[in-house]
Amino acid sequence: MVYVYIVECSDKTLYTGYTVDIEKRIKQHNIGKASKYTRGRKPVNLVYLESFTSKSEALKRENKIKSMTREEKLNIISLYLSKLI
Repeated sequence: MVYVYIVECSDKTLYTGYTVDIEKRIKQHNIGKASKYTRGRKPVNLVYLESFTSKSEALKRENKIKSMTREEKLNIISLYLSKLI
């Protein structure tokens, strides 16, 4: 599986990425070993997760999310979180 995820940084900004190991990736973000963007904005909290069977599909979705406005991202996060409850 390949995962597309959104984390909320300590400054309330959102970061979107993809990975094959979500637990490891979140830990990397929180110790400053993942992206330059999140390095100075830790800790991060996972707020959205979507799984794919292929890397190409995951990358398409990641790019789609990255092109969204903050409001659009907050909407998909809200829908995702409401399904967890």
